[in-house]
Amino acid sequence: MASFQAGNITLEIDEDGFIQEPDKWNDEVAAALAKTEGVETLTEDHWKLVNYLRDYYLQFGVAPMIRKLCKDTGFKLNQIYELFPSGPAKGACKVAGLPKPTGCV
Repeated sequence: MASFQAGNITLEIDEDGFIQEPDKWNDEVAAALAKTEGVETLTEDHWKLVNYLRDYYLQFGVAPMIRKLCKDTGFKLNQIYELFPSGPAKGACKVAGLPKPTGCV
């Protein structure tokens, strides 16, 4: 398994770049992962999505369905793609430190 360096933290990642140790996730890790997705700076809207995904995952153990994500955050799907060009599953979930969502290709 590959590794990923975020500041002074080294994390194991899978072949798609998802971290394997979600308990080591923090804001610095999120910012470093965002850069791998082409997002240089995390704005307030980015953090709103990331924190929602993180909280949902910690509560339920899975990533939310896209429809629920849009409904609960108020973002339309196209807005999520503007924030995370690789999409809510690949980009946003990766930055939030979640495992690769089921059905994510």
